[in-house]
Amino acid sequence: MTQHQDRWGLPLGIGAYLLWGGMPLFFPLLQPAGAVEVVAHRIVWSLLFCLIALAALRQLGEFRDALRSPRVLGTLAVAAVLIVVNWIVYVYAVLSDQVLDAALGYFINPVITVLLGVLILRERLRPVQWIAIAFGVAAVVVLSTGLGGLPWISLCLALSFGLYGLVKNRVGRDVPALPGLTVETAIATPFALAYIVWLGGSGTFTGHGAGHSLLLMSTGVITALPLLMFSAAARRLPLSVIGMLQYLAPAIQFLVGLLVFGEQMPAARWAGFFLVWMALALLTADGIRQARRVPRPGLA
Repeated sequence: MTQHQDRWGLPLGIGAYLLWGGMPLFFPLLQPAGAVEVVAHRIVWSLLFCLIALAALRQLGEFRDALRSPRVLGTLAVAAVLIVVNWIVYVYAVLSDQVLDAALGYFINPVITVLLGVLILRERLRPVQWIAIAFGVAAVVVLSTGLGGLPWISLCLALSFGLYGLVKNRVGRDVPALPGLTVETAIATPFALAYIVWLGGSGTFTGHGAGHSLLLMSTGVITALPLLMFSAAARRLPLSVIGMLQYLAPAIQFLVGLLVFGEQMPAARWAGFFLVWMALALLTADGIRQARRVPRPGLA
């Protein structure tokens, strides 16, 4: 690893998570478009931006290889469904002033990922991981009883993104991040275009000025740019650093919801967040401890 890579790795990683964390400030600018219309445009313009980026980065070959592999194509089709569901729920949460629930979903996500490892991959968990899961379950119970119902936005975001990560893990290193996202958006684009055409005059793309149209088109850049930055950072930074950075985006979303949008934080919600943060602290500490036990290359 060169000094050049070291110097750029952390800024790229922080930049990616800052963009993801700041997205609640962007999506309200797209109103009066609804969540599904926003996501439809996000898919279409992401595909265009991804194809341009693939050509610029000379990764069109990896994209074509993915399209030729039935196994990879089928796996990425499942991933496409999951990420579209995640995007729709997330944009809906932002546009309906439920940013704190969205932030909670991404805070819960690491706990859900550990739980999916047990239920689907039959992994054996360490005691600390079981305790973290218990804190996560307790958080859901506290939020459900204290707020009068399941935090369905948080759970849907955590489950869809957790399953998305699991499906993408099945692809492994066969498909790099950008070609993979391009395939996923290519699969979803016909449905997105069909929805935009079905909206017709009731859609907002052509009836609210050039500025609104450009903002909808910019969703492609907003979607793909942080992914490119993250992909570059992941090649330059240790996994432990990436693991710590993942909490930056929901932390920013939490602050945006609380301080910018003025969403309410009753006692039950504070308690739920606190329990989730305890779970994350346990998972982080356990992950750091396990990483230190792994011998370095060349050492006994």
